[in-house]
Amino acid sequence: MRMNPIYPGALAAILYLTATGLEALRLIRRQPLAPWMMQILGAVAVIAQAVAVVLVIATPNGLDLGLYSVASLISMIVVVITLLGSLRQPMESLFLLVYPLAAACVAGSLMLSSGYEPRLQLAPGIGLHALLSIVAYSILTLAACQALIFAFQDHRLHTGGSLVLLRALPPLATMEVLLFQLLWTGLVALTASIVTGFVFLEDMFAQRVVHHTALSLVAWIVFAVLLWGHHSLGWRGVIAIRWTLTGFVLLMLAYFGSKLVIEIILAR
Repeated sequence: MRMNPIYPGALAAILYLTATGLEALRLIRRQPLAPWMMQILGAVAVIAQAVAVVLVIATPNGLDLGLYSVASLISMIVVVITLLGSLRQPMESLFLLVYPLAAACVAGSLMLSSGYEPRLQLAPGIGLHALLSIVAYSILTLAACQALIFAFQDHRLHTGGSLVLLRALPPLATMEVLLFQLLWTGLVALTASIVTGFVFLEDMFAQRVVHHTALSLVAWIVFAVLLWGHHSLGWRGVIAIRWTLTGFVLLMLAYFGSKLVIEIILAR
């Protein structure tokens, strides 16, 4: 008997929102943070989400790689990377963004459906391209979240915000180093995704995917120029934040924008 994905999905969403609420409450009350609590709640939640993701994607009719199911998969990978990274890097502040994102995505995958028709199987090359794309999007989503927190922290420092709240976050220098580590890793994965796309897909500039291809290439250029500017010209701070968010928006439009148009708007 096949389990209903609503049960593990609902559990995951509840745990994510509970962890987010606890963390927000601690910040508001200016109490010391407890990273281990966020990690444990997140670990249990991501296991439940993984079960829901498998049940949603692996349908009796084939693999459902539609807009909402893939969004839930990507958000799950984002949480996994954040949890693993928080064991060695000061990434706990990202929980405030990635947990609500994962809760929204898993809820969307359970309540909404797109016009995607499940496939019985994927060719190995296309599967590799899809896997690399999902990894790249996940890492660069984390980079965008890091840029948002970095922007908040920088703004607070320049406008005289709460010192207690700022002390709960790692130093700006540490946040910046982590941002560029994520960007470098994400760019490598995005490069591999684009290369495998050109190798294994029949026509990357076909009418139905030309927007996806073009926007992905522009996003790659944005991230590459930012990293070159950081290395050669010392770009940092607000410049890094703006370029990171610009590249992220382009990348999300490339993938989710294309799927939204093809699976939902055109399907109607």
